Parts: sequence; C-alpha cells; structure tokens
Amino acid sequence: MAGTGQKIGKLKSLLQGYGSVLVAFSGGVDSSLLLKIAVDTLGDKAVAFTEASPLHQAWEVAEAQELAKELGVTHIVFTSDELDGSVFSTNPPDRCYICKKSIFARAIETAKELGLAEVIDGSNVDDLGEYRPGRKALAELQIKSPLLEAGFTKKDIRSVSRKLGLPTWNRQSLACLASRFPYGTAITVERLRQVELCETFLRNEGFSVFRVRYHGDSARIEVKQSELKRLISSPLRERIIINFKAAGFTYVAVDLEGFRSGSMDEQL
Repeated sequence: MAGTGQKIGKLKSLLQGYGSVLVAFSGGVDSSLLLKIAVDTLGDKAVAFTEASPLHQAWEVAEAQELAKELGVTHIVFTSDELDGSVFSTNPPDRCYICKKSIFARAIETAKELGLAEVIDGSNVDDLGEYRPGRKALAELQIKSPLLEAGFTKKDIRSVSRKLGLPTWNRQSLACLASRFPYGTAITVERLRQVELCETFLRNEGFSVFRVRYHGDSARIEVKQSELKRLISSPLRERIIINFKAAGFTYVAVDLEGFRSGSMDEQL
C-alpha cells in the first residue's frame, strides 16, 4: 500500500498534468488540502471556487475566505439559491445530484471564462463507501477528483494537512445543511436557519463534532460519544433547551448512538 509521500507525489503529478485548475473549495478538510497542494504545485494557475447559499453556514464561507487569503490564491465566491423554484427544495433522495450538477456546471463555465483547463474537487477514497449521488453528477460533467485518483483516504488527508500546518486538519467534515433533513421533508430557508442557529450554539459551546437533525417540531442532536455526558449535564443542558426552543423547536432530543456521518441515509 502506498504511503502518504507517494500519494502526494502522484497528486502533484496529476495537477501538473492538468496545467491549470479551478478548485471546488468549501473550506473543509478535503478541499483545503487539495487547494493548498494545487497552489504549491501550480501557483497562480490554481483558483479557488466557493458557493455561498442558504445551504451553507455563514462561518463556513468566512473561514474559506480566510484560508484562501492565507494561501494567497485568487478566490471566487458565487451566490446561489438551490431553493428558488427548484425540485431540490422537495428534498428527494437524489437531492445531492441535483445540487452538484448545478454548482459544477457553473464551475465549468467559470473555468472556461478564466482559461483554466480543469475543474477539480476533493472527493477521496472513503467517499466511495457512502451514499453519494453527487458523484454521478461529477462523472457526467467530467470533474476530476485527484485526491481520489491518488488514493487518499480521509485519514491520509488529515495527516498530511496536519504536517502542512493547515488549520482544517482536525475539523469536523462539512456537509450542507440539507443533510439535516429526512428525505421528503421540504427544505425552506426558515427551517435551515433553525438548524443553523442551533448548530452555531453547539459550536460556540466547544463541541467539535455535531449535527442537529430536523424532525418537524423536534431537534435531534448528534455529538460524538465522548461528549454525550457533557451535552446532557447541567447547566449546559438547560441552555441548550432554551436556545433550541428560541430557534423554533418544541422538543429537543439527544441521539444515544452519537454522531455518524450520513445518518439520514439510514432510511434508504
């Protein structure tokens, strides 16, 4: 099995082969490493591309902008609204496909306007083992996934990110706010803001891994197992109840299984 050194070498070789790239950059763990190595390899022939929409928390875009600035890369932030007259808002099981198809079609247009050869994303080996309908859109649009092609796992990405001094190395993996809703539950701006307010509260309380899942008038909190005890201990428990009810929820529940990525896919 190839070590991270070999994988980095293959990644750089792939990037050099592309010549110039537009990097789909969320500011998350995977895309941050991809952007860092793309900039190191291609210089100003690497450009960052970030979507700002109601599906993304404000702090995510702000942190992406901050990191792009630190890396000295040209950063394009475009505003979109997947909920505007789209079937996406009905929250079908292929929601991610619909979203990715739209975003990356826009990315391809931008790359052409800038004279960049390829659009690349941060998909990695671990993504192949999860329900990822968005991968179909990437394949249809011929988006390159060099981390995946070079054999990077999530563990590899965190390890290399740490060695390179990236602040994202130990951050929670990002997922758009639509992932907090059961399939078939309509997604609205108001409901997204409910979830965002509650997750921002947990983030400000120091939780490092968490999700707030929307179930109508109930919020289901997922945190990692080691943080469950703190979550339900006073006085934090009382503050959570107050803040979640202020956000619009009637009931506040804790998932005893703890955090697990893609838990909403279990119904499939």
